[in-house]
Amino acid sequence: MTNGLAAISIPMLDEEMGRQVKGHVDSLTVPQGSLGRLEEWIIELAKMTGEAFPDISKPGVIVFAADHGITEEGVSAYPKEVTEQMALNFLNDGAAINVLSRAIDAYLDIVDIGIDADIEAPGLTSRKVRNGTRNFYKEEAMTKEEVIQALEIGYDRAQKMIARGANCLILGEMGIGNTTSSTAIISIVSGKSVESLVGQGTGLKSEGILHKRKIIEEAISLRNPNPDDPINILMNIGGFEIAGMAGAMLAAANNRIPILVDGFITTTAAVLANLISGRAADYMFVGHRSAEPGHKTAIELLGKEPILDLGMRIGEGTGAALSYPILKAATLVIKEMATFESAGVSNK
Repeated sequence: MTNGLAAISIPMLDEEMGRQVKGHVDSLTVPQGSLGRLEEWIIELAKMTGEAFPDISKPGVIVFAADHGITEEGVSAYPKEVTEQMALNFLNDGAAINVLSRAIDAYLDIVDIGIDADIEAPGLTSRKVRNGTRNFYKEEAMTKEEVIQALEIGYDRAQKMIARGANCLILGEMGIGNTTSSTAIISIVSGKSVESLVGQGTGLKSEGILHKRKIIEEAISLRNPNPDDPINILMNIGGFEIAGMAGAMLAAANNRIPILVDGFITTTAAVLANLISGRAADYMFVGHRSAEPGHKTAIELLGKEPILDLGMRIGEGTGAALSYPILKAATLVIKEMATFESAGVSNK
């Protein structure tokens, strides 16, 4: 790969810092283990950042938007024009991720990486690879060059967000048809049947879900992507926003920046990022468990346990944004809580 991606050398977790922080956590004025998963997250953050008192006080949210040619096959309850319309909603500050980004005081970047329309609006980062992917039921979704370009755009946007001051990265997406692409990808990587993974996406009824399943199964058979080659998978059945998020995650991991992974589409990107560079998942937390059936398998591929389970399936980065205050609270516990010794409290 060229440019930034060629230089990826994701550092190993700082296990020694993890041990030090575990000792400090055990000295806090609570019974050992009583903080539950907060303790686990504090220690993981210490390993990721290499800091005894990890600071994730400024999150950066990047939402990648792109269209999918597979929508020509009637796999979504909504027309592809909704991708453009929702991107404009983001820019007009009217979407769920706008509200939640304000709530957590996050930087927000909206990136057109492949919308099938020309948008000129204040606040939009225009880095379009192409006006949507090709219909992977009929041909490869992207060329290899387009995959690399999308990965590098994502890498670059994350680098810029980190340079801006973000010390925790939240990725989101908008793209009608992207649950179809994600279901195909997770089926290929996991070896599980499409039937066990396919869901309603934007709101398909049972007949629509059956049609979506049939299209995905036939498309996988026609394209036959290599399950061990993430670039080949993206070429055959991927999406520009999925590649963009994967690239952004690689940049974050390369910089020891914790990543809060959102729902099904974002976790699919996380699985691919980890296939590209095996230590990428070390720097990830899964913010929530989506109601999409395939998300459970995608999470298992990362070896993670989600922070929240709210039955959500919005996308946009919303579930990750909602989980952020919990992760931030974990950092404040270790930084501000007294130890038995400093508080003069008798230990057991």
